Amino acid sequence: MKTLERHRELVRGCSRCFPGGTNAPVVDVEKDVRVLLVAQAPGVTEVETRLPFTGPAGRRLEGWFAEAGVSRAEIYLSALARCFPGKARGGGDRVPGRRMLDNCRPHLLREFALLRPEIVVPVGGLAIKELLGVGRLSDAVGGTFGQDGVVYVPLPHPSGASTWLNVPENKDRLSLALAVLGALVAAGRIGEFDARRWRLTS
Repeated sequence: MKTLERHRELVRGCSRCFPGGTNAPVVDVEKDVRVLLVAQAPGVTEVETRLPFTGPAGRRLEGWFAEAGVSRAEIYLSALARCFPGKARGGGDRVPGRRMLDNCRPHLLREFALLRPEIVVPVGGLAIKELLGVGRLSDAVGGTFGQDGVVYVPLPHPSGASTWLNVPENKDRLSLALAVLGALVAAGRIGEFDARRWRLTS
């Protein structure tokens, strides 16, 4: 846990994308867990709290966790980018660019190395594409993917701006994904998690 605490200090002190100190990197608290959630980037609320998913999207995500039967304490919340990328011209949050993703990649790789997750939850289209190479949410959510002994369970982004869940079939995909996530986390709680037992779609 001391190495994870040191990692947290390094992330909070990072100025690669904003050398003038005009932004505030976000990182989760120390947790001894084997489930890693990877989202896109923090929003304006997270810049104030310096913690991931503390705004409206976080409240929706907490509801999904409750449906899956898991808690926030069981999942380390991470992201591809650690600073708020800013607002987009047409409204909503800007998607982090390649430079920001590359600057933040060492933080994520260090979390993989420190946590050695058994389950990874990519959240949203960008995270799913970056981690799994799958370009469409409907091709990912509801399935499980295996890489290097790790089970990936993709979820849509819980942002209220997303319209993907307006389609009934996509709501079914989300329900299936949450059921799978809950079963995997429950197996880990009692020491019966085995990635080889899960039928992987990729």
